[in-house]
Amino acid sequence: MFKKLAFIAAILTLCVVVLGAYVRLSDAGLGCPDWPGCYGTLTVPQSNEALEHAHAAYPESPVEHAKAWKEMVHRYVAGILGILVFALFIQAWRERKNIKVSPWLPTALVGIVGFQAMLGMWTVTMLLKPAIVTMHLMGGMTTLAILTWIAHRHWGVLAANALKNSGAKLFVRFAMVILFVQIFLGGWTSTNYAALACTDFPTCHGAWMPEMDFANAFHWFRELGENKEGNPLGLPAYVAIQWIHRIGALITFLYLGSLGIYLMKRPQLRKLASIMLILLLVQIGLGIANLLLYLPTVLAVAHNMGAALLLMTVVMLNSKITAFRK
Repeated sequence: MFKKLAFIAAILTLCVVVLGAYVRLSDAGLGCPDWPGCYGTLTVPQSNEALEHAHAAYPESPVEHAKAWKEMVHRYVAGILGILVFALFIQAWRERKNIKVSPWLPTALVGIVGFQAMLGMWTVTMLLKPAIVTMHLMGGMTTLAILTWIAHRHWGVLAANALKNSGAKLFVRFAMVILFVQIFLGGWTSTNYAALACTDFPTCHGAWMPEMDFANAFHWFRELGENKEGNPLGLPAYVAIQWIHRIGALITFLYLGSLGIYLMKRPQLRKLASIMLILLLVQIGLGIANLLLYLPTVLAVAHNMGAALLLMTVVMLNSKITAFRK
């Protein structure tokens, strides 16, 4: 039961991450002005009476059914995931003598998912504040990484002896750091709506070093679209966000590319290394296409999904080279 729950929860988390990206990128993050319901109900208002009540309660937020349903479907699926994670936590302690991870890992996951729910609420109540939305994304990716680790420990084939050199293992471990930093930069770019601050490639506004405002670009506590003084955020700040994301993408490409080529020489790791290299190339291609095609929703969502799949692959590589210890 624990194995099955871990596998289902990992797949469902991937769905939640992709749905969350779709909600954000289709500008439906405030499709429901309250939380956890929608205009005071557990579904989207449909009848005339319900619509009148919604308008009276939230006069500044008219009901847009398409956006509201996107947001509510995301909440429903996230709610199911929360139930699965809690069930996994219960099963972990019941089967703690037989499972291949510490029961404290699913226990910590319950806390992370609970905090994720709070971040989801604050995303709405704080009107898409970049810091909150980015933390929500990182929490989702962290949940995905942990569940992928748990699932792989029970379903995957381990090969702890594939890399005997501690330096080589560190090479694989540090890929997680590189990838999480780049996911953060991508999330910060998306939540600040800075993806189209530069629409040419590889230069930005025809320059390798365009005018940039780093102080306001990465000020953590500012509101959406505002600088730290509360004035409208200028183009140089958006350019700085986009430019740093590009630099992060280059570093990620070089690091994971080098890692993948290195691991291709190890027969036990070749399959996962190949998948990682393919996903890396697709991800870079999607990033460039999003710029040149002015961020079509389908490609933007695919770019988020690519990041999630790449994360899962790197987590599985780390799990594969880690010996099982009871």
